[in-house]
Amino acid sequence: MSAKSKQVTSVAYSESAIRNNLSIVEYCRTSMAALSGCTAGILGLTSLYGALFFVCATITVWLMFLYKAGFSNWNKYFISRKSLLTSGFYGQLFTYILCWTFIYGMVHVY
Repeated sequence: MSAKSKQVTSVAYSESAIRNNLSIVEYCRTSMAALSGCTAGILGLTSLYGALFFVCATITVWLMFLYKAGFSNWNKYFISRKSLLTSGFYGQLFTYILCWTFIYGMVHVY
């Protein structure tokens, strides 16, 4: 093997830029959870349908982030696609359930 074939490329990340990007993602996901919880409550979704609505909303927002960053260039802005999907999942789930039950109770319970 020649010296040319053993070249190693290193990638440098800006910690403040990555932290800022993750902060924006967290804000968007929390907003999505509240909005989709309110939507599920207004639509009267219960049980499994409400849970599936949350999963669909989460995946949609994840795909929107990847689209905005570029499907092939996402690694310039985030370290991992999996962590972009799963980070803060339980926090958003609890926000979703809070808004879902509150709005459902206001609209559908007499």
